[in-house]
Order: sequence, then C-alpha cells, then structure tokens
Amino acid sequence: MGTYIIYIRKKLFVRWGIEQRLEFIEFRLFWEGSINRADIVEFFSVSVPQASKDLTLYQERAPGNMEYDTRGKRYVAVEKFVLRFLDPDPYVYLRQLRSVAEDATPFHDSWIAAFPDADVALTPKRDIDIEVFRKILNAVRKDMSVEVFYQSMNKMRPDPIWRRITPHAFGYDGFRWHVRAYCHLEHKFKDFLLPRILKVGATGTPGATGEQDWFWNNYFDVIIGPHPALTESQKKVVAKDYGLDQGNGVMSVRYAMLFYVLKRLGLLGDAAKQNAYTQHIVTLNRKETEAALDKAGFQL
Repeated sequence: MGTYIIYIRKKLFVRWGIEQRLEFIEFRLFWEGSINRADIVEFFSVSVPQASKDLTLYQERAPGNMEYDTRGKRYVAVEKFVLRFLDPDPYVYLRQLRSVAEDATPFHDSWIAAFPDADVALTPKRDIDIEVFRKILNAVRKDMSVEVFYQSMNKMRPDPIWRRITPHAFGYDGFRWHVRAYCHLEHKFKDFLLPRILKVGATGTPGATGEQDWFWNNYFDVIIGPHPALTESQKKVVAKDYGLDQGNGVMSVRYAMLFYVLKRLGLLGDAAKQNAYTQHIVTLNRKETEAALDKAGFQL
C-alpha cells in the first residue's frame, strides 16, 4: 500500500508539471507569438527530449494552434488561435510586468519572454524587519498574543512603548502593510504598521480573536460612479475604465479597510466638489459612507 501511494504521488506530481508546462507553452504562444524547445528547457530545467515531448503533446491536445517556422526554428501561433489551457486575463500579464518592474520578481522567474519597456510609479520601500515579521506571522498562525515595541504617531505616546497585541490578519493599503490585531492596552482591534514594530517580545495567551473583530469580518458597499461634471462620452469611458455596470458600480469593502480604499481612490471628502478632470469618480452613497467610516472609527 505504501509503495502504491508513493507511486500515485509521483504520478500526480509529474502530471502537474506537464500541465504547467503546457500552460507555459500556451502563454508564450498567446502573448509572445512563438516558442521553442530552449524556452521550456531554460525555464523548467528539463531535458531537450522532454521539451520536445511537451511540444508534441501540446500539438496533440491543441491541434492547429501552432506551426513550425523552419527559418526562425520556432513554433509560431497561427492566426486562428484557440485557447485550450488558459483563461487569459490582461491583469495576469500586467501583474507579472509590474512585479518585474518593481524588482519584486527576477525577470527570469516570469513567464514573459520579451519584456516591453515599462515603469511603475514607485513609492519609498517601507523597511520591515524580517525577524519582526516572522514572529508576528508565527503569532497569527498559533493564535497567540505577542509583545511588541511599537512607535505610534499618537501625541500622547511620542516615544515607542511595549504593548501586547493579538494579531490575526494583514492588510495592505496600497502603500504600506499593517497587521490587524487586538490591542491589550486599548482593549480594541487596531491596525499596527509593520515598519513601526521595532522589536517583538514574548508570546502569551491571546486576547480577543479574529472572529470577534466585527469591522474586519463585515463589509460595507460603496457605490461609485463617474464624476457628474464629465461629458456623457467621458462618463462612458470612466465607466469602462472602472468596470462600472450601467454607469455605476458597487465595491464591497471591509469596514476595517474602508478608510484606506477611499483614500487611495480620492474619495475621502466630497469628490463631486473636486476637479472632474483629475478626480474621475465620486461616491454616490456619500452620507451612508460617512456613517460607515464613523462607525469604523474614522471621520472625514
């Protein structure tokens, strides 16, 4: 029985590897227009014969999708290309492009072969201590509380102090990562920026758990639409740009993340009073949104 299980596991592992390589072949054909054996060998560290088998298998399972260019010595995508293994999304490609442009991913780890010239609007990299992060992550996994030496921006606490928190989740506001945790000092759930945790001390029994964090576990619907001062054609393209259905859209946002989402979209305050040519969208349920922010502990 043991040998059989090992055999099955190996077979499943190899099959997963083949499926991934077939997806890779289709990715290169769809986005780059061509592929050869060397591409597969270099990326997956397989043998040349294995790469040839993969290309043959792709031809069998996606017949007519590619043909061999004897001059270029590459397989090229045909004009009537039919996807068999991928459900392509422009944002999947763009996420890879962004990750490489931000130096978050080495270019050789991306499936993109020929990188178009690209850049991103960079923000200063926040310094997160790796040992601090590991200990916070460990406390989250083990449902434990932990002491942290934290520098807040509170006028009442101008210097860093030791405080105990029970972390349960992480949030990203588009610029910075924070840990969502129950604060044993203030007896409520709060956000603690990871770069401001200077040291981590001993773990202990937990306080309130993540299941008790109402603002993390409940959502508010923000209704957005094009700025009313835009022309009809401009409103249409803004609706297309933001994926708005019939001119408006609903974003379901955690109460705990509401302030960050609105801030990033320029929706704090009355967006309708801002310049329509720099602030393209507005909040259509502004009064309800203000009340939700106030409920979550934020104020406009």
